[in-house]
Amino acid sequence: MKAAAGTGEQGIGAATALVARLREHLAEATHAMARACAPEGRLSSKLLDRVQVPAFELAHAAAELLATRVAFESLHPASSPLDARLALLFAAEAMLSVGGRLDAVFLEFGIDAAPLHALARSAAAIALRRETLGIDALDATGRMVATTQSALGPVPMADDVAMAQEAFRRFAAEVVAPMAEEIHRQDLTVPETLLGPLREMGVFGLAIPQAYGGSAPETGHGNPLMIAVTETLSEASLAAAGSLITRPEILSRALIAGGTPAQKAAWLPRIAAGEPLCAIAITEPDHGSDVAGLSLKASPTDGGWLLDGAKTWCTFAGKAGLIMVVARTDPDRTMGHKGLSVLLVEKPSTEAHAFDIAQEGGGRLRGKAIPTIGYRGMHSFDLSFENFFVPDRCVIGEAQGLGQGFYFTMAGMTGGRMQTAARATGVMRAALDAAVRYAGDRKVFGAPLIDCPLTSSKIARMAARFAACRQLTYAVGAMLDQGRGRMEASLVKLFACRSAELVTREALQIHGGMGYAEETPVSRYFVDARVLSIFEGAEETLALKVVARTLLEEALT
Repeated sequence: MKAAAGTGEQGIGAATALVARLREHLAEATHAMARACAPEGRLSSKLLDRVQVPAFELAHAAAELLATRVAFESLHPASSPLDARLALLFAAEAMLSVGGRLDAVFLEFGIDAAPLHALARSAAAIALRRETLGIDALDATGRMVATTQSALGPVPMADDVAMAQEAFRRFAAEVVAPMAEEIHRQDLTVPETLLGPLREMGVFGLAIPQAYGGSAPETGHGNPLMIAVTETLSEASLAAAGSLITRPEILSRALIAGGTPAQKAAWLPRIAAGEPLCAIAITEPDHGSDVAGLSLKASPTDGGWLLDGAKTWCTFAGKAGLIMVVARTDPDRTMGHKGLSVLLVEKPSTEAHAFDIAQEGGGRLRGKAIPTIGYRGMHSFDLSFENFFVPDRCVIGEAQGLGQGFYFTMAGMTGGRMQTAARATGVMRAALDAAVRYAGDRKVFGAPLIDCPLTSSKIARMAARFAACRQLTYAVGAMLDQGRGRMEASLVKLFACRSAELVTREALQIHGGMGYAEETPVSRYFVDARVLSIFEGAEETLALKVVARTLLEEALT
């Protein structure tokens, strides 16, 4: 057994060639599935639903290969030996994972898998696995991770973004982190002692153009800054800090996409200032990620609309003073997503876990927090609307915005998915750092836990996955600023959120029994990470309805 020897340019070149060949097999699988699901040249939703299992595998394979490509592209002559090791380690693991996923797709659609299997058995692939996944190689990489003073997964960052990240890092360490455990364990609402300074630091205006009081440039979305801030705050606390940005991110982008000039002028500066705080009401008891099937009814009345129905999983609805509600303004259910509009509901802010708002005209809005295993601090609410009046001026786009709610919502969700990937990287960094510290401090059988090859190998794998996720998140953010990358935003959300579950799970496991104790922060990282694959587009819906469908449609063109 020997340590990795192929981490230089030659090793990177050989691994890059292997991944390129695997991408060819992905394209082969995609075309075969597209043909099977489009016998008349257009995708059949019915046929696509029948192949959900291989479609799910296809989507995850595409995400892992994109992450691998970006990991290699992130290397440069000044990259450290550890950066190269982590990129190669991730590539080796991704090839094993993607090979298995594609094997299932090949089997389903009758594709000859012999070339795919031959690639896995090739001398180059075996050498890559030996040099990265061998016992000595993993142990060496894990020890390098444990002793490095450099940031893992380095990304190019403008000076102003780096300065902002450092300011938020200090705030997160000095203010957020000391309060995070109490907020989580006591199920408290995010206090004003956190919200006030974050307002002053401009955290709620990261997606809002400077002309409206935010920090985003007039062209592009300012994604690098949003990602850097989100990642840093989420490292201290996902629920009490890192997720505060998501709701204004979604609502402001919906307003920018469809709001009238008067609406933008009225709302965007206030949202940027964090007064009011925002919540998003999309999900319904019978409709989760199926936005087109939403049924909360908005009936026209003199001067506005009356809302009737229920919403659920509306995060921060109590503290929020403004709720973005997606409602059905066209009673014809056959209109599907074309019958939806976005209404802005104003309400008093409260830190209570339940509220009951009565309007003078008889309308009512009730809310009750849903108990959850993690992601505490913001609280997700069940909402009930009864003849609740919303004026015409609070319909995004006013008359021209009727029936456009689905498109305005999707404009916001792209930013929300990008922000969620950044949240995942922040939680992963916290978990990895905690695991490294504990493995160095904890003694078992008279020696530090890090001296156990199984522990060091886990840390190596966790670090490789984290680095790949971080680099992919920043790369896709840059693509979105250039007007590209909408599908890639779904890919990175899919990949990073699943990865956060894996990394936090291993971090908890390294802590042993202490990892299961609430007094240890890693237990919070684990339960918080679990929600990431559920909200802002559930993993299954994202993989099937967005990623796989897009891949298949592109294959047909």
